[in-house]
Amino acid sequence: MKNQQSLMILVAGPYRSGTNDDPVLIAANVKHMTDVALLIYRMGHLPVLGEWFALPLVEAAGSKQIGDAPFNEIFHPIAIQLIDNCDAVLRIGGPSKGADEMISTGRAKGKIIFNSQDEIPLVAK
Repeated sequence: MKNQQSLMILVAGPYRSGTNDDPVLIAANVKHMTDVALLIYRMGHLPVLGEWFALPLVEAAGSKQIGDAPFNEIFHPIAIQLIDNCDAVLRIGGPSKGADEMISTGRAKGKIIFNSQDEIPLVAK
């Protein structure tokens, strides 16, 4: 299936769920989301991750650890705000309250919800 329209798609997956805040496991979760984002890009769409926007700001705000006040002020709220500018949300990975919140927010805002990368149409070249 080919579609002429390129979509901005938020990739929503686990960040810290199931990691016990282990930085190696968190990095693996981000890598998985980034790898999926690359595939989406190669399909002709513009992928985004909330982490790409949130993490530099969390650091600039002086966060010292995941879940502290600066982290909580920025991390999920910026992804929720980002959905306003996206056409769609793709849910990937295992259990995650945050990723589930991105899906429910996207649905409430009338965004296209993809439950698999296979559901995303290719953009005609």
